[in-house]
Amino acid sequence: MELRLLGTGDAIGTPKVGCDCPQCREAHATGRERLRTSLLLTIGGRHLLIDSGPDLRRQLLCAGSPAIDALVWTHGHYDHFMGFGEFYRVQDAPPVHAAPEVLDYCGRIFSFLRFEEHPHAPYEPFEVCGATVTLVPVNHPPGPTYGLRLEADGAVLAYTADTRADIPEESLALLEDADLLLVDAIAPAGYRINKHMTYDQALGLAARLRPKAFRCVHLAHLVPWDLHHIGHDGETFVLGDHTPVPPGPPRTQRGPRL
Repeated sequence: MELRLLGTGDAIGTPKVGCDCPQCREAHATGRERLRTSLLLTIGGRHLLIDSGPDLRRQLLCAGSPAIDALVWTHGHYDHFMGFGEFYRVQDAPPVHAAPEVLDYCGRIFSFLRFEEHPHAPYEPFEVCGATVTLVPVNHPPGPTYGLRLEADGAVLAYTADTRADIPEESLALLEDADLLLVDAIAPAGYRINKHMTYDQALGLAARLRPKAFRCVHLAHLVPWDLHHIGHDGETFVLGDHTPVPPGPPRTQRGPRL
């Protein structure tokens, strides 16, 4: 099972429009970016997309324009689903798997597209693209939000999605002992955040969940580029050996380094 981090940024992205902080200055100088957080899994030649943010067109182009076989939405915030319209006249819109309330909300917005809707209850595993996926309730007020436990090819991926650190105990049990954990870490230590985790909280949660490897994602422009365990756009993992696939050469045009 191969995992590609299509994006690792928050709803604003990095660089932030109109910002002159050190991270944004470096982004402008080097062409680095954090596009909105989204994941691409390749399992037995099939492509499973986790969330479809507003940067989806660029993300899929950078990933080699894969045809998407299925999609999972974690929740109904615009930076996690609003790019779904990019499938219009590109490919048949893929089947979408999500909790019923997430499908209902997002589906109404994309009523102009025909696509299969597959509602799933939390904590009940389902099969898609050769993977066993479980929606894991987390704590991202005010709306319902789900992390994921995904099992394929003998490996386990755990993803908190957007959440605070106070996740239900039943959900924490499903996120434990993964081969790779992706964890929300929107801001550096010292910030007061109501809906997300700071970097130090993410490290604390990772220590509790004991993954073999982990990366912090959903990062705001406030987060320095060189912190340990920070995910980067285009980073790719082959789950099972926990070794990132070396990135390709830097792009000459403005865009994410892959």
